[in-house]
Amino acid sequence: MADQEILLPKMGESVAEATIIKWLKNEGDRVAADEPIVEIATDKVDSEVPAPHDGVLVKQLVGEGDVVKVGQPIAAISAGTEAPAAAPPAAAPTPVPASNGQPAPVSAAPSIGQAVAHTSADGRFYSPLVRNIAQQEGVSMAELETIAGTGEGGRVTKKDILDYLPKRGAPAPAPAAPPAPVATAPTAPAPAAKAEPTPPKLQPGPGDELIEMDRMRKLIADHMVMSKRTSPHVTSFVEADVTNLVLWREKVKNAFEKREGEKLTFTPIFIMAIAQAIKEMPLINVQVDGHTIIRKRDINIGMAAALPTGNLIVPVIKNADQLNLVGLARKVNDLARRARENKLQPDEISGGTYTITNVGTFGNVLGTPVINQPQVAIMATGAIRKKPAVLETPTGDVIAVRHMMFLSHSYDHRVVDGALGGRFVRRVADILEAWSLEHDA
Repeated sequence: MADQEILLPKMGESVAEATIIKWLKNEGDRVAADEPIVEIATDKVDSEVPAPHDGVLVKQLVGEGDVVKVGQPIAAISAGTEAPAAAPPAAAPTPVPASNGQPAPVSAAPSIGQAVAHTSADGRFYSPLVRNIAQQEGVSMAELETIAGTGEGGRVTKKDILDYLPKRGAPAPAPAAPPAPVATAPTAPAPAAKAEPTPPKLQPGPGDELIEMDRMRKLIADHMVMSKRTSPHVTSFVEADVTNLVLWREKVKNAFEKREGEKLTFTPIFIMAIAQAIKEMPLINVQVDGHTIIRKRDINIGMAAALPTGNLIVPVIKNADQLNLVGLARKVNDLARRARENKLQPDEISGGTYTITNVGTFGNVLGTPVINQPQVAIMATGAIRKKPAVLETPTGDVIAVRHMMFLSHSYDHRVVDGALGGRFVRRVADILEAWSLEHDA
């Protein structure tokens, strides 16, 4: 059987290429079906490419650091189990004398410009496509840093660099001749423009440990700063009595897991309540483009998930309002598990229109979450705790022990006023408080 080419798989509608990060198998290694052979990275997520069947990795067709298009061959695999005979070593290229009389290195392939790194010294990330264009056009890292980016977090997009290229090296316009002086009355000097604040230069002390941010942490940092600069954040808080919900879950969770094969956590219930509130108040489910509000048709709810590395990722449940509790539980558990295993696909962390983060998982009572741009709102659910509360009864007020929790709702004050933002979180609380002990599981 002839060797079979392994193609870079399609990783979502918005992903056209990926960067080869690390080969997990060497040429001549035996591989099993579905065994990962190479790690790849896109702008959205890192993933692995598996072997299509048992065999031997005959040839690596691309190298680490190469940018590869979707559908492009990256390796060849044989159907046999024995490693192919090693090819004779290629003759070393003849060195070409340089001007100083020393042999100059011979490159394997012509290169128009120097390769551009994934991130700059200050942590600015460049996508594989932008780096590829920069290399082809001879744009250095220093020059790339001068391009104003319009993408998320100030990232340079394909359009940014293509718009910049025709203007490269254009001479600056000659200054106009100064007008003749005109006698005027003295005026007060104009106030000086306020300089952009710069963070202080830090000097590590003796014994301090320097930890370099990994790629994902740099992306998170840039995204958080961009969100705070983009949206004026306001946070509203509501305390909810979820006693009936807690008692109901305790009553049905074992039967639910036995019947459905899924654990029933509070997260799918919270998502169900949020989806219902969004349908009633659709102006929470919007995006902002300049002075235009885009009301999203689909209700796609992202759920922030902590990774074993300490980083954060937000898988998205598409059309959450169309799923029942069983469907939401399956989706939540599946996405959370594959997030921890770094097996999410790019499309599964994109397209969100609203986000929930469960800070109660870490024992936190409440939080002030940062909006996940380009969304305009995010809700944090706090820990559920037993507390004394005043209850109204036909015979008068009584103090009872109840299961209470805080909901924190951060929203973009450009388009969501306090009335809407406050009503929304109150409505979610009302849905949770009204949960029936006889609710279908």
